[in-house]
Amino acid sequence: MNLLPNILFCLLLIIAVGFFTTNVRKLIRNIRLGKSEDTSDNRPQRWKNMFQIALGQGKMTIRPVAGILHILVYLGFIIINLEMLEIILDGIFGTHRLFSFLGSFYNVLIGSFEILAFLVIISVTVFWIRRNIFKINRFQKEELRNWAKRDGNIILYIEAILMFLFLTMNAADFRLQQLEVEPYLQAGIFPISQWISQLMYHFPQSALIAIERTCWWLHIIGVLCFLNYLYYSKHLHIILAFPNTFFASTRPQGALKVNQTVLKEVKLMLDPTIDPFATTEENVNPPEKFGASDVFDLTWVQLLNAYTCTECGRCTDECPANLTGKKLSPRSIMMKTRDRLEEVSKNIDSNKGIFKEDNKQLLNDYITPEELWACTSCNACVEACPVSINPLSIIMDMRQYLVMEQSAAPQELNSMMSNIENNGAPWAYSRSDRMNWAEE
Repeated sequence: MNLLPNILFCLLLIIAVGFFTTNVRKLIRNIRLGKSEDTSDNRPQRWKNMFQIALGQGKMTIRPVAGILHILVYLGFIIINLEMLEIILDGIFGTHRLFSFLGSFYNVLIGSFEILAFLVIISVTVFWIRRNIFKINRFQKEELRNWAKRDGNIILYIEAILMFLFLTMNAADFRLQQLEVEPYLQAGIFPISQWISQLMYHFPQSALIAIERTCWWLHIIGVLCFLNYLYYSKHLHIILAFPNTFFASTRPQGALKVNQTVLKEVKLMLDPTIDPFATTEENVNPPEKFGASDVFDLTWVQLLNAYTCTECGRCTDECPANLTGKKLSPRSIMMKTRDRLEEVSKNIDSNKGIFKEDNKQLLNDYITPEELWACTSCNACVEACPVSINPLSIIMDMRQYLVMEQSAAPQELNSMMSNIENNGAPWAYSRSDRMNWAEE
């Protein structure tokens, strides 16, 4: 028995899984660079959100065409990859169709896999046409140029190629079963690949075996490469959509998060029993930075959001500021946050696990105040996101930094806050003049 293919397969599997594990550990480290956030509340609702939104694709069908096609690709990805278990075991032990002992159930499985593979090919073709021929508006935005655009197409190419390899492998396998070639035992039904096998009808046995083995190897190599491509791609949401929907805020969308540092300072100011000149822990240890200017100031949930972004653009498509020509794009906010986080990650890697100050930050170097102040805080982007990402939380934290650390609010906002401070209302009228309108 020739064990060389089994040994090569095991080495390939170990290398691929090892590289993937390394990237996962780096991903977790990067997310943990964020500040702590308590997500222990409302567990039943969190589980419900995860099952409905991530597993059940509950928000995808709001746009039926893209939603249904995405569900087909999603189901194809999950169900077809169940066969990966058989392929991996066959590769390790040198068997062929190890699960064929399941009999009729196995036939149903293979038939279902083939139909789904065919539907995936149709779906990714439609997606490619929508992106590159119809040029759907949300895929033509400024932030979706260069690598981001190529990445979206690369994923479609990979998915289509993997499905073609799967069906071609089965077509050759089916023809070898018809010829009763060992070890290609009679197993499975092939509703799609049996038609492809017609093209191989006059192929010699050696050519059929070569096609089947080549497609088998290319398919498994492709899957393992795709697994490790995830970290560098927007397709990372395949994995992160589940924890992201679980850890997403369960507060009503209009209820913004209270900055505990600000709350603590206000309570100290309003408490008449506290001596502001006394040597207390609050006086000795000044409060931490108000708001956020870099990724270190964001919470780990916000950083998880950045890595989970699917770059689908539904948030930007619904943003009233973007629709009226403002510079703000919620998708761009998430992509820039991820880009800065990756820059910080490379800095840490190159400095033996320690971040070396690079005189850059998320604010200004990546996200401009113009973008932040264009936001109307309407929550449309949060509502539109199919995986519960919250760009608004990052925008509001960075705005808070601009106001409370840099006094850099727009003039209109400064005037309003001055009026509230001096007149008790946002308007430039004194209290004594408020009822003048009634005298007429």
